Amino acid sequence: MLKKFLPNEFYHSVLDISPDHLKKMGIKGIITDLDNTLVEWDRPEATPVLTEWFKKMDDAGIKIAVVSNNNETRVGKFCDPLGIPFIPRARKPLSIAYKRAFKLLNLKADEVVMIGDQLLTDILGGNRQGIHTILVVPVASTDGLYTRFNRMIERKILASFRRKGLLYWEDKK
Repeated sequence: MLKKFLPNEFYHSVLDISPDHLKKMGIKGIITDLDNTLVEWDRPEATPVLTEWFKKMDDAGIKIAVVSNNNETRVGKFCDPLGIPFIPRARKPLSIAYKRAFKLLNLKADEVVMIGDQLLTDILGGNRQGIHTILVVPVASTDGLYTRFNRMIERKILASFRRKGLLYWEDKK
């Protein structure tokens, strides 16, 4: 059961994920979470460094879609200036938003990665769809109320993975 929460890879930041690495895996698209994955949950816009990362992915022919459980106003304010398609109120880990994202990107599950900071939403949802999943360390140490509850459960799962030698993301540099 816990294997559904285990990511395929883990990084400290999305900025550590290179287009070359993704292309070698046959990846043509990224489905990514927004809050605490790309930017802090209360930051309305992309940082210049993140904007450059998006450009590198685009230059490599890798499409990106943001799939967020947050509302349309929040997600649109971030994505619209960048021209990135998005799905708000996704209700991750439910599968409907992932299926919509496949259509939005015009790609199949084996051509896509899911990048996120939460095991209970992003990684579980991606794994349930057969997507290659990448866990990143949350950008901020604070979360919204709903996410704080998830983090309590997540800490127990991460501790279990650590004890079993399955996940050591603190060591990944």
